Amino acid sequence: MRIWLAGPGDAADVSRLMIGFRNWWQRDQPDDAAFARGVERLLADENTDLLLGAVSDDDRPAGVCALRYRYGLWLDGLDCCLEDVFVEEAARGQRLGEALVEAGIARARERGAMRIELDVNDANVPARTLYERLGFSSYVEHMDGHNRFMRLHL
Repeated sequence: MRIWLAGPGDAADVSRLMIGFRNWWQRDQPDDAAFARGVERLLADENTDLLLGAVSDDDRPAGVCALRYRYGLWLDGLDCCLEDVFVEEAARGQRLGEALVEAGIARARERGAMRIELDVNDANVPARTLYERLGFSSYVEHMDGHNRFMRLHL
């Protein structure tokens, strides 16, 4: 298993994997060119890390994970959002997704993040199970309930 921080030379692989994720969601937008432009932009953004993963040292990247950073007022420190974890069908079942998430957690710690958050669809049971096994939870004990990630498309 090999996980690495993507650089400018990895843009084509990051784009290919993100387009694969879009297709997995059965969406046709944004188009491929928009993904390529967006990946270039994210690779140049100091508040973003993109991780790539391969099942073995000789394999091409088969998984991707995005980490987005921002200052968090409530923790007086860096927050990290783990986004867009995707592993190609042929590489699933080999723990590449788990390795990407673990590397994402390690990278967030390395950058000094105080917290790492993510959103996952309830219907995506394998992903939800993985995140829970790695210690992620939506439950807030002192409020006796679950936090919900909500959105409004503008």
